[in-house]
Amino acid sequence: MTRFVKNPKDVASGLLLIGLAAFFAWQAMDLPMGRAIRMGPGYFPMILAGLLALLGLIVLTTGLAVPAGESHAIDFAGWPWRSLALVTLAVVIFGLGIRPLGLGPSMGLAVFLSALASRKFNLLTGLASALIMVAFSWAVFIKGLGLPLPLLGPWLGGY
Repeated sequence: MTRFVKNPKDVASGLLLIGLAAFFAWQAMDLPMGRAIRMGPGYFPMILAGLLALLGLIVLTTGLAVPAGESHAIDFAGWPWRSLALVTLAVVIFGLGIRPLGLGPSMGLAVFLSALASRKFNLLTGLASALIMVAFSWAVFIKGLGLPLPLLGPWLGGY
């Protein structure tokens, strides 16, 4: 029996990237594409989905095609599930909290939760990272670019 898997982590990662690219392309299909000279709102997400699928295909093929006897089974028990869940939760909290909480608290929570995902987590470093990212985001997006994002949302007394 011939096995074609050299590195199961690469195969799983490649399939995950291709699946995500297909999901994002499916979501962008309802948006008008436009043309390269006059891009519509769906043009950029579709290009990014295509690039993500290409990257997934490259990662997938690097994990394939070896002689029999060298393949390994995918071991889901060794995956860092806690870190994966915390980083995903951080993204969800930022996305759901940007309007009611504002840029500052939602960015601070997202960065702190992402820092919690590390095995070398330190409370002081996590708080400092969150504070620095909030200050940087305020300087770049609100002051520098002039985006109409409130630093504090309506739930916290902002506008």
